[in-house]
Amino acid sequence: MQQKSAPQRLLWAQFDALQMGSGWDEEDVKKPQILLEDAFGDSHPGSTHLSGIMEQVKYGVFEKGGYPARYHTTDICDGCAQGHDGMNYVLASREAICDMIEVHGSVFPWDGMILSASCDKSIPAQLKAAARLDLPTIFIPGGSMRPGPNMTTSLLPGDISLRQKRNDGVTEQELLDYKRTGSPSWGACTFLGTASTMQCMAEALGLTLPGAALMPATMRDIFAYARKAGRMILSLAEKGLSVSKILTKEAFENAIIVHSAIGGSTNATIHLPSIARELGIELEPELFDEINHKVPHLGNINPSGQHLTETFWFAGGVPMVELYLKDMLHLDVMTVTGKTLGENLEDLQRDNFFNRNIGYLHNYGLKRDEVIFPVEKAEEKGSIAILRGNLAPEGSVIKYSACRQEMREHKGPARVFNREEDAYQAVAEGNIEPGDIIVIRYEGPRGSGMPEMLMTTEAIVCDEKLNGTVSLVTDGRFSGATRGAAIGHVSPEAASGGPLAFIETGDIIAYSVEHRSLDVVGIQGKEMPPDQVAQVLAERAKKGVIPRPPRKGIYKRYTSHALSAMQGAGYDD
Repeated sequence: MQQKSAPQRLLWAQFDALQMGSGWDEEDVKKPQILLEDAFGDSHPGSTHLSGIMEQVKYGVFEKGGYPARYHTTDICDGCAQGHDGMNYVLASREAICDMIEVHGSVFPWDGMILSASCDKSIPAQLKAAARLDLPTIFIPGGSMRPGPNMTTSLLPGDISLRQKRNDGVTEQELLDYKRTGSPSWGACTFLGTASTMQCMAEALGLTLPGAALMPATMRDIFAYARKAGRMILSLAEKGLSVSKILTKEAFENAIIVHSAIGGSTNATIHLPSIARELGIELEPELFDEINHKVPHLGNINPSGQHLTETFWFAGGVPMVELYLKDMLHLDVMTVTGKTLGENLEDLQRDNFFNRNIGYLHNYGLKRDEVIFPVEKAEEKGSIAILRGNLAPEGSVIKYSACRQEMREHKGPARVFNREEDAYQAVAEGNIEPGDIIVIRYEGPRGSGMPEMLMTTEAIVCDEKLNGTVSLVTDGRFSGATRGAAIGHVSPEAASGGPLAFIETGDIIAYSVEHRSLDVVGIQGKEMPPDQVAQVLAERAKKGVIPRPPRKGIYKRYTSHALSAMQGAGYDD
């Protein structure tokens, strides 16, 4: 194939000299050139192994006559940002990573690109960049971490941290044991959080090799897939099969169907619209709601179920879900294999993919239908709902599959906080009562960068008195691990003058998953008709919102220009 850089190489003699100065030779500079971009770094378990994955990719590219060049844009870990202002930078990092990959992909005319990441923001960042660059591209998920002792997950620190703050409820030995076993290998966290969800979304969109999402990161399979991707990218480049030919509206609908079925993170309602936006495709919040009304919930995966992510892959992973739901999916969409989704599923069946790993599942004493329910065994539809009302005119989101049935509808007094730290402290000190609805505001994209509220949601579910009785409403976002009655992404956010900015402690809030509603129904303990509530909120609004403190750098840039959560929380145009 004719390399894209050939004309540029003739324009400027230094072009070849610089590459040869990096270790290339005269023959290498004439080959199809492939950008290898990963999130490798010593920053956290989701990044440390990506260099090894890309080494295998490199071999695959060499085998088919291409020449690879490796670039790294390291991500950060939400877990390391908990409890301090570092969390305010996490969502902004998605845009920074995306922009950097755009730079890497634009200053040189690459023939194709292979991406690899494991975690929450690096995966959507890479997919946004792929859509923006529109090169022939394959994404390689970084896989799933091994389970902790007794199948524990990295949700355990929620309980440990709460007990630490209450009468020295944790021994030094217990804390030391957790540190040694809490993250037993590299890979993404073992529950269906945002990292695991976005691996599944990349596969459901058709940008990974079939069956790639959430394989155990320590197994040989992940290296085999990586090498295969390296070999395949040359064929993709020769065909000119770029990202825009794969990421169609139908592909995004497939991803939302899979998301509904597995009980994925609410953050997908931010990331998928933001990726689609790069291609001029608009994903309305109602599309998520519409699909969740009709798709059976098949995934018995923590936190919406019992089992961990590696067992999901052993049970057949995303392809198994797609096989069960094939009558609902667009099977004719194109994928990075150069084949349609329907053809990929047929190939997997012929290759014995669905039965080959069942034995690993049996090691846990599990059967497939205990991890991925057949359609006829599904007990409910969907996993998330979009709620609207006078408190969220543009929408909000709740993951009802991780919420007790009795808390899917609730009415109670508001306890209002202007920062998550204050809300968490109130829970930790026992200052929240059963039936309260905690409101955390000014934590949206323009308020504080849209940090996640995991510390507070975990403190609630780890408190016997509050678990199953207290709800949380915020314009911030949640970890994919969030459990309980947690309503986030309230839009318009408080910092933009949304109604959330003008409610007060003692006002009455009501929500209903069934009716898709979120409303202020009373003022200072007294229920009122909607028009009277509106009058009170309008009067309070005259005081304006709390001004934001001075900011600088990327934090200022993001919080000044971010779109609402319902629009993907990327930069405005």
